[in-house]
Amino acid sequence: MLKQRLADKMADAREAVQDWSGNRRLARLLVAGVAAYLVLMLLLGFYWNMTPDHPAAQFDRDNAKSRVVGSATTSALIDVTETLLDKPGGFLSNDIFPPGVFMDNMPSWEYGVLMQVRDLSRAMRESYSRSQSQSQEDIDLSRAEPRFNFSSNSWAVPASESEYRQGIRFVKAYRKRLSDVNDPQAQFYARADNLRYWLAVVENRLGSLSQRLSSSVGRPRVNTDLANDPNARQSTPSASEQRVKTPWTKIDNVFFEARGTAWALIHFLKAAEVDFADVLEDKNATVSLRQIIRELEGTQQALFSPMVLNGSGFGPLANHSLVMASYISRANAAIIDLRDLLSKG
Repeated sequence: MLKQRLADKMADAREAVQDWSGNRRLARLLVAGVAAYLVLMLLLGFYWNMTPDHPAAQFDRDNAKSRVVGSATTSALIDVTETLLDKPGGFLSNDIFPPGVFMDNMPSWEYGVLMQVRDLSRAMRESYSRSQSQSQEDIDLSRAEPRFNFSSNSWAVPASESEYRQGIRFVKAYRKRLSDVNDPQAQFYARADNLRYWLAVVENRLGSLSQRLSSSVGRPRVNTDLANDPNARQSTPSASEQRVKTPWTKIDNVFFEARGTAWALIHFLKAAEVDFADVLEDKNATVSLRQIIRELEGTQQALFSPMVLNGSGFGPLANHSLVMASYISRANAAIIDLRDLLSKG
């Protein structure tokens, strides 16, 4: 009887050891699987976070035989938007799954590009395609512009990407009609006042970005909101001196938004140099436009740092935001000079 009990105990012990060994093996496999998944997501996140190259500046590749005024700007708008949607990882701003849902630098870059797409599409609808303020707007551009202004964080019903692709289809339809001699309703008016209209919007965007980038270190700023106008008023009173500082959690977001803005503007300005060539030559402003492009190209240099540093202006560490603000500010100042030059007879 005692021997039987001892044998049963030993059998139970062997079964317990086997169960523990099997559970341990399962736990190891589970840990290895989770580790492999995390490494894969990390590598995929690094790859998706790489800024895409500029679209090839072949503005007339779809209209090689019938290129007309406006085809360069229209094609640039299409190329930039398609690159935004088709780059590695696709459009990430509305992702709800890893690794896209954990990324914020690339969505900020996408937002900068998207704002320029929206501004140019509005300029094309309201100015470039109309001869006068009382002229009828182009039907395709009037349908495209609202699509580009759709929310960037909608992932379903409808998804942001589907709305933006519809906008691209309408812009392509407009480009096709531009070179159609049987459809004189589709026009692109390359005039100095039209170019100034778009550059005024760009000027405001870059001015805001420059201020937000410079605020990374936090400096007192004199309130100049009502300067130069003795009769100016504002809704509520504000302090004569304010301390403006970008939250440290938003510094890298502003940096990459500025980088995306400059990336899109480089392509759009190169297209403007083609479509507005006669206007720029008449004003002797071609070199001014090229200098703006040169300044913006400086913002696309490789970032040799795992993160956007926020050192004090003359401290031991770099302040990438101030470097970016320097390029943006110089480009903005050049745009102000260019608009002034275009306004002169």
